[in-house]
Amino acid sequence: MARKFVVQTGDPVLREKCTEVKTFNGELWRLLDDMKETVRAEEGAGLAAPQIGIAKRVVVIDVEEGFFELVNPVIVAVKGEQTGAEGCLSVKGKQGTVTRPYKVRAEYRDRNGKKHKLTAEGFFARAVCHELDHLDGILYTDRASEIYDLPVEQ
Repeated sequence: MARKFVVQTGDPVLREKCTEVKTFNGELWRLLDDMKETVRAEEGAGLAAPQIGIAKRVVVIDVEEGFFELVNPVIVAVKGEQTGAEGCLSVKGKQGTVTRPYKVRAEYRDRNGKKHKLTAEGFFARAVCHELDHLDGILYTDRASEIYDLPVEQ
């Protein structure tokens, strides 16, 4: 495993529509392992492959409900609404107010290609939506009703 550099706003890979993963092998496993190490080192709730410069439909999410690896994820249903603060490892020093579904159902494949379904609510649902947006070149700043600077740590 290796911690990867997280690209920042302005890098064109963040605006790409990512390609579907077709091969489930050691290369994908290394990518997922590197993403896990990176998201934990950065203390994030999630990380999408384009955030480390790779335009593939791969996401990791690390929330209270557990650690999830989503390959080729698709949201198949949404319910309710929540509005709250979001930040992003690729948009350092800022936060925004974003409205997202309160509950989502998604389908995805695991690192071995096996199909799975997941239901997420609250912050977990927010993280799923945020990370899947990255796979289509969408940043939370595109959806935010307001964006503000975070206080600088002393």
